[in-house]
Amino acid sequence: MAALRLTRRFHGFNRTRLHSNAVLCSSYDPRRDLSSSSDGIDGRDSRLPVLIVGAGPVGLVLSILLTKLGVKCAVLEKSCGFSRHPQAHFINNRSMEVFRKLNGLADEILRHQPPVDLWRKFVYCTSLTGQVLGSVDHMQPKDFDKIVSPVSVAHFSQYKLTRLLIEQLKHIGFHVRSDVLLNSDDVKLAEQQICLGHECTSINTTENGVTVTASITREGKHVEKNFHCDFLIGTDGASSTVRKLVGIGMNGEHDLQKLISIHFTSQDLGQYLMNERPGMLFFIFNTEAIGVLVAHDLMQGEFVLQVPFYPPQQRFEDFSSMMCEKIIFSLVGRELADVNVLDVKPWVMHAEVAQSFLASNNRVILAGDAAHRFPPAGGFGMNTGIQDAHNLAWKLASVLRGIAPPSILSTYETERRQIALFNTELSVQNFKAAMEVPAALGLDPSIATSVHRTINQKLGSILPSDLQRAIFNGIFSIGRMQLSGFILNENNPLGSSRLSKLREIFEEGKSLQLQFPAEDLGFRYYKGALVSDGDSFSSTQEKPTGRRRDYVPSSDPGSRLPHMNIQLLSHSKEETCSTLDLVSANDVEFLLIISAIEESYQLAQAAFKMAQEFQLPLKVCIMWQDKATYAVLSSSERLLSPWKNFVDVVDAKTCPGLPSWWDLCQMTNRGAILVRPDEHVAWRTKSGIEGDPVSELKKVFSAILRLDS
Repeated sequence: MAALRLTRRFHGFNRTRLHSNAVLCSSYDPRRDLSSSSDGIDGRDSRLPVLIVGAGPVGLVLSILLTKLGVKCAVLEKSCGFSRHPQAHFINNRSMEVFRKLNGLADEILRHQPPVDLWRKFVYCTSLTGQVLGSVDHMQPKDFDKIVSPVSVAHFSQYKLTRLLIEQLKHIGFHVRSDVLLNSDDVKLAEQQICLGHECTSINTTENGVTVTASITREGKHVEKNFHCDFLIGTDGASSTVRKLVGIGMNGEHDLQKLISIHFTSQDLGQYLMNERPGMLFFIFNTEAIGVLVAHDLMQGEFVLQVPFYPPQQRFEDFSSMMCEKIIFSLVGRELADVNVLDVKPWVMHAEVAQSFLASNNRVILAGDAAHRFPPAGGFGMNTGIQDAHNLAWKLASVLRGIAPPSILSTYETERRQIALFNTELSVQNFKAAMEVPAALGLDPSIATSVHRTINQKLGSILPSDLQRAIFNGIFSIGRMQLSGFILNENNPLGSSRLSKLREIFEEGKSLQLQFPAEDLGFRYYKGALVSDGDSFSSTQEKPTGRRRDYVPSSDPGSRLPHMNIQLLSHSKEETCSTLDLVSANDVEFLLIISAIEESYQLAQAAFKMAQEFQLPLKVCIMWQDKATYAVLSSSERLLSPWKNFVDVVDAKTCPGLPSWWDLCQMTNRGAILVRPDEHVAWRTKSGIEGDPVSELKKVFSAILRLDS
């Protein structure tokens, strides 16, 4: 809660506005029509600045971020309700940092998630009550020491996250509705609405905006209506209607694996696992069945079982509740008295990235699964989407508020598509690592895929389906015999060799991984809304390894600002906060971090002048060496006058032996760091500016905002 109080305190700084009578030197006119859209959509002549299609976590987070930045928006969702299927469940460190600044959402998640000791491990076994083949603990003490981040990762089901996001949206004025189109008297669909049961059926764009046609069916009545907006954002999932309607294709690996997802509850199973072998994922291999059990909440007894699916020999309709219970009992190793199958869904695993994230002159934009589809190995799907929204929100707000031209939106694709491609490769590597375990046990998944393909291609056209099914079941049953106790034991030379190979995979970290700190906090944009300093620029991104690597703080342009605990010196109460808290969550405000030396104050003065000229909110942070120096030499108010939007801070030194701020950033205190509203470094100078700082910073702001495009 202390972090939340400090965030609110910083919002006081962020309300300071910079006014100017100066004429912009850029050719861009910030008072364009985009910043003066009507207050709602009414299907005729008024339009909403942003219309979001898809009310999953990415669309909801984007709605919150835009609203906090003063951008009016609404959401259309084709489903008539919010899914109760748990789906994604691992929230990585960077997403938790975003949530931390959404009115304390991260605190809510940490408060309601299961205890860490109940989900830190992946367990490999012959059944949930049988032989344990191995386990991997994915948590390390440093994951919770808050040295590299002010918050830790979380295990929290997607539908629970959605519920918290809806609560936040209602708190800031949103309404959830399903009757908008049916009420003929309701002419205007205002902003701050989430409209359920509204399916996007067509998209038409002009130079002036986007027209979206949505349909709704209730009690046999079918209605269509046109909505108008400046920008349409597609966050409508892996099978995105928006993506298809604007004709954007996908590149990558299609149909990696087909699975059946079985959502069920059992307090009996939850209590047993909680007491005997707690974990997040259970990889189960036996002669009767193979599957992966996701323990969403052991305390509540909530699970999702993923089992391989091989159509047409297997049919989705065969997975009745009774059949699902039988599979569950086979993998548990005994019957459960209280099993309750809630939902059964087929799904296909892909590894694809959209060919473009932008369409129709940058007025239609894709984010989340609509823009990229990953294997669920490492939890990159939802987390990458959350960070898409974080990147996009301030850029949309910049355009709609007249700070930057629409061309800045091209940097969204430049930056986020690069990350999507990287995360696709990493998640595929992680998925292949997961396949190493069954391969070591004598069940090579590639062989199973080849057998299934052969049955379809060679026998599918000449044998009846019942006979195909019998052949398929017979072959796969023989394959699963590799998992019998007769073979898989230390006394059998073959079994002993396989178990030894399995231990080697676990010990060397070659199995499925959960955490990737270097990629989670250390992802970096190489091109986009940033300016290279020359020293650190590289057009080539380091290749993913598929192994856990530690995050190394960096102030290179494009990197996320390093976290350090600091104290505010210009406030009566000395409270500790993060350097990330210096960046506003409520304004399109840039942050300049300097040290308390004369040249840096001159640089700050120049930055304030340029920010005023560009009508861009700016805050300056002065990093002091220690409190004693500040007490004697405090001069920021005098040296920065007449500008008031600044804060003096000092390293909180919460842990002995940690580097100083400038050492952490691998810079001298003569340098300066300019941070974007999404907490990524936009520009830096390691040792001050030679020449006129005003002229230099004019070039910097023009390049970042794409005013030179």
